[in-house]
Amino acid sequence: MTKQCSFTLYSLFVTFLIMFVVVNSQLTTEFYAKTCPNVLKVVRKEVQNAIKNEMRMGASLLRLHFHDCFVNGCDASLLLDGNSNTSEKFAAANLNSARGFEVIDKIKNAVEDACSGVVSCADILAIAARDSVLLSGGPTWKVQLGRRDGLVANISGASTALPAPFDPLNTIISKFQDVGLNITDVVSLSGAHTIGLAKCATFDNRLRNFSGSGAPDTTLDSSLVSELQSLCHSTSDGNNTAPLDRNSTDIFDNHYFKNLLNGRGLLESDQILYSSDAALTATTKTLVETYSNSTSLFFSDFVNSMIKMGNISPLTGSDGEIRKNCRAMN
Repeated sequence: MTKQCSFTLYSLFVTFLIMFVVVNSQLTTEFYAKTCPNVLKVVRKEVQNAIKNEMRMGASLLRLHFHDCFVNGCDASLLLDGNSNTSEKFAAANLNSARGFEVIDKIKNAVEDACSGVVSCADILAIAARDSVLLSGGPTWKVQLGRRDGLVANISGASTALPAPFDPLNTIISKFQDVGLNITDVVSLSGAHTIGLAKCATFDNRLRNFSGSGAPDTTLDSSLVSELQSLCHSTSDGNNTAPLDRNSTDIFDNHYFKNLLNGRGLLESDQILYSSDAALTATTKTLVETYSNSTSLFFSDFVNSMIKMGNISPLTGSDGEIRKNCRAMN
């Protein structure tokens, strides 16, 4: 064999190897078709049981996926236990707020019984989020899979990257853009607040002395102000909860956006999508109006945004690991 022929064969081999690695590093809806064919059924059953026991859990599981993907990418770093210096669970956006970790434990145990050491915790979060939306009356989609679990948490990232209910709109948009998401994603993913509850501590700043004005937030419906003041009295510990989407608390629909049109968004970060000066410039106001009139368009954009979010910097191939226990590295 000539040197030229050998070099050509070697080049073809290297090209094939690179193509193989690239293809196998991409997420795919059929990732576990051979290695764990029943994983979707196993996860669905556990999510159904969790929501049956507590309807709010659907919103909590959806939120876990969101809070995970915004920090280090979708790598299940949020699930790692640790102390206040290491675990993302201690970040302000998660402490005494992020919940559903025990449900993820149950799902992981059931999946391990079906196929040990195969399915990542990051993928379980993605599947559980999809099932939570579907089982709450929302749309479904084929979840792209193949993520691996991260080896380190990032508490500083969790403290700065996650959008907060007190952030101005431009800051929220910027945090989304930092992870590759756009304004449509901001509004459609905010629509996840069509289910779930929020603690008084996340919105009681709007009820009395808003921004030092001495009065409640003027963008909040006055009748709702009185109701919320009774729930979140000035001496409370801030732990009482109110529905994020009044009159449609447990149903995944477009009612959340109808609330915004009527000044009944619970969080400041919800209402500013429609009522702030920045909302008009950023076009979030137009999107709110559009979604309030079209459930189908909201569902379509929400699905697209969830898929995009699930693709934020996933670990694939030989990166990371497949945790046996979602709370700790192997």
